[in-house]
Amino acid sequence: MSLLRSRTGTYGAGGDGRGPLGAARFGPGAWARDLAMGMRFAAGGGREGWIRTALTAAGVALGVAVLLLGASVPHLMDAWHGREKARENLGQLHEPRPSDTTLRYASADTTFHGAEVRGRLVRPDGAHPPVPPGIDRLPGPGRMLVSPALKDLLGSPGGALLRDRLPYEIAGTIGDAGLLGPKELTYVAQRATLAAPDGYRIDHFGKSWDPRPMSAPAVLLVIMTCVALMTPVMVFIGTSVRFGNERREERLAALRLVGTDVPTTRRIASGEALFGSLLGVAGGAALFLAARGLAPYITLWDINVFPADITPGPLAAALITLLVPAAAVLVTLLAQRSVTVDPLGVVHHRRPVRRRLWWRPALPAVGALLLVPLAWEGPWTDDPLNTVRLAAGAMLLLLGVTALLPWLVDAVVGRLHGGPVSWQLAVRRLQLSSGSATRAVSGITVAVAGAIAVHMLMTGMQAGYATAYAESGKLPRIGLWGNAKDWPTTQRALTALRATPGVTDARGTIDGLAGPLPTDRAAAAPAPPEHPSTLAIGSCAELRRLAQLPSCRDGEVFLTANTPDREPALVPGARLDLNPPMVRGDRLDPHPWTIPRSARTARLLAPGHGPGLFSYDLLVTPSALDPGRLNAPSMELRVDFDRSVPDAVEHLRTTASRFDPTVLESSAVDNPHDGQYSSVRNALFAGAVVTLLLIGAGLIITTVEQLHERRRLLATLDAHGIRRATLGRSLLWQTALPVLLGLALALACGLSLGALLLTMIDSAVTVDWPVVLAMTATGAAVILFVTALSLPPLWRMMRPEGLQTE
Repeated sequence: MSLLRSRTGTYGAGGDGRGPLGAARFGPGAWARDLAMGMRFAAGGGREGWIRTALTAAGVALGVAVLLLGASVPHLMDAWHGREKARENLGQLHEPRPSDTTLRYASADTTFHGAEVRGRLVRPDGAHPPVPPGIDRLPGPGRMLVSPALKDLLGSPGGALLRDRLPYEIAGTIGDAGLLGPKELTYVAQRATLAAPDGYRIDHFGKSWDPRPMSAPAVLLVIMTCVALMTPVMVFIGTSVRFGNERREERLAALRLVGTDVPTTRRIASGEALFGSLLGVAGGAALFLAARGLAPYITLWDINVFPADITPGPLAAALITLLVPAAAVLVTLLAQRSVTVDPLGVVHHRRPVRRRLWWRPALPAVGALLLVPLAWEGPWTDDPLNTVRLAAGAMLLLLGVTALLPWLVDAVVGRLHGGPVSWQLAVRRLQLSSGSATRAVSGITVAVAGAIAVHMLMTGMQAGYATAYAESGKLPRIGLWGNAKDWPTTQRALTALRATPGVTDARGTIDGLAGPLPTDRAAAAPAPPEHPSTLAIGSCAELRRLAQLPSCRDGEVFLTANTPDREPALVPGARLDLNPPMVRGDRLDPHPWTIPRSARTARLLAPGHGPGLFSYDLLVTPSALDPGRLNAPSMELRVDFDRSVPDAVEHLRTTASRFDPTVLESSAVDNPHDGQYSSVRNALFAGAVVTLLLIGAGLIITTVEQLHERRRLLATLDAHGIRRATLGRSLLWQTALPVLLGLALALACGLSLGALLLTMIDSAVTVDWPVVLAMTATGAAVILFVTALSLPPLWRMMRPEGLQTE
């Protein structure tokens, strides 16, 4: 090869700082020339060279894809919330007057087999009503526009029950601009009977709307997921660019033979790593685009988005594209500082420096100092300072594992003596050089530790939801509430529910609020009552389900004696306002009503607040009070059903939608958290397994290169009668020792971090032992995988031909 011949005798000789043909040895030109030469070596290194380059590119590609996905989250959430904001307007502070450009708009959401179905009902006031995004014109009376996913569901055999619940003719589909994601189930229908109590009059879509903030545990989970994904990626990128170091150093020794100096060889080595990292950046971009194409098929926490939503910001994409190759060059330069490459094909590693312990625990110690106070302070609160402390503390704790692992491996193998021949060979090899093994295993350690911590956090959160749902779901019951018109309408609803297949019981009342009569009618900003009185209107049969009544007939009123926080002034003969303001600033005409002096006392059967508990202050029969005098009376229904009846819940929901499509539901029938958390847990576990396999591939390359370096020694051992099985076992121990120590360190770090995180959300510290054992088993499988694939090269290098030399 022409590169091995120097036209000046020595590459880089001369005292004027110029190399062959007058080429400069310093400055940007020298850097560019040497990096380009290294890239040529990487591209022309034959099959073995391309295997090393491909492995480096694969590792970098995985990291770049994860970084691009992480950088896409802000744009994704902005696009998702932006579409939600643009298509919604559930009421305005000052309702407009009816006009040619207004319409009445109401929510008609429902649930079908655990899937949320978003429904909106409209009734235009004129010929030019506002139209939400994704729709050219509103559907006609009795017709609806549906999302593509809902259209497919309604047309399938499994959607027959839902089709009965939506008695509208499909007139078309909603465009992407009106959907949160391609799998969203939503419709817009025109209902001619939509009346004032059931909706809001609006004159536009899109309003100042802020998404509901995430709960503190969810924020904690998101932060930790990002840390657990990004930290191994950084470690893995740093490890990937060092694949093939042993063979690279042989080529550098050949360059030293033709006269290159040490800085030049380091720059050429950086060029080889740069080539692999540039291929990795391109591969990462391709992997990112492929993963983005899968977005329509993935739903996490009810979030399903379009591929176009997953777009990193230009600045973030540019930084990733530039910094990853730059990091590859920097890591290679730092690695070359510990190696002295001499001519004549000899590579001398500098005398191993004893790894000192004092600074290595500093990283996890600082991380613990940041995290422990957060656990002591009580429940996690979402603020910028806490977010920075959590992210920094968790990252330092995970990175601290990589700092401790080399020292731990040296400390352990340095104290191992004796044993079988295979064991001694493996231990001696690790005593001489454990750097490459610990570098590859550090990626396993960080990935497993982060996965264990995140899984513990998710298990604790899911256990809390599961316990709550299990407690509230012991009794098969669904609560329904909607706008109330009068008691006969409520009775008809109860009758229809009782006739529904699978329903065992239905009961209900009309609920409302009352307050004291205002004393200052000219108040500029009347405030809602601080402690409004609650009342329930129902038949005697219904009221007996709530309280112990001495006797009852229509027209009577009862004051409850055991209601928490009941107003002392609530006595027979007291005057109340049935039309109190709900928010400050409402100017409402008072509706005075006097509690009859004949009102008697009753005791609630289940006083208090919560599922199945009631806190009514007044129980009123229908003749004693017209519900129309109340401010926003609501129909409150409680329906029991038989779980053994097929689709009893769906039949119940269909009946409810027929008498009031805007009725709302509360139940513990469907626990959405189990499926959501399980999908995320499975995705994280799959990601950790993929990372372990990729790191295992790196271990294979490293092991094979080390075997190639020791081929004469292996052939000599074979010639002296050492059995191949013995050398195979030594290879197993040489791989297993660093991995087992790394997994032990990962287990300790992951469990500690997970315990701190669960303490922050006041959750019991629970360990997801199946996941922990699965991670450990995967690590053991990686050991066997690496050993099995390294055996054929081992047998080949033990042949007598390995004793030949020149």
